[in-house]
Amino acid sequence: MILELQRATHATLQSLTADLVDLDLTPSDLNALANLADGAPRTVSRLGADVGTRPTTLTGILDRLERRGLITRAIRPGDRRSVQIELTEAGAETAAQVRAAMDKLERRALAGLPPETLAAALTVLAALTEANR
Repeated sequence: MILELQRATHATLQSLTADLVDLDLTPSDLNALANLADGAPRTVSRLGADVGTRPTTLTGILDRLERRGLITRAIRPGDRRSVQIELTEAGAETAAQVRAAMDKLERRALAGLPPETLAAALTVLAALTEANR
């Protein structure tokens, strides 16, 4: 099952990168923006856990996104040791495009599957996510 999940992830990222080629973002950039699309600020460590990226790799992703004006980094209020990531207005628009492309791919890929199959798949994915936190 894990190998199939890896294959599905790779295929999904390839499809999204092709659909969003005009944004000129890497798959890692797309992943970070998709996780930030809800508009909730996140610490660097929380975002790293959400996107499954090592801190050194995440720094490069955040540097690119910040240079493009899509995110800001600031000291987290009440905790000077933590850096908080937030989308800029342009970042929120770009993240919305990323999420819309994901939603479109999800609808296309999962059309016709019974609700109980989708519910079971979500349960499995949640279990895999929690097992690795």
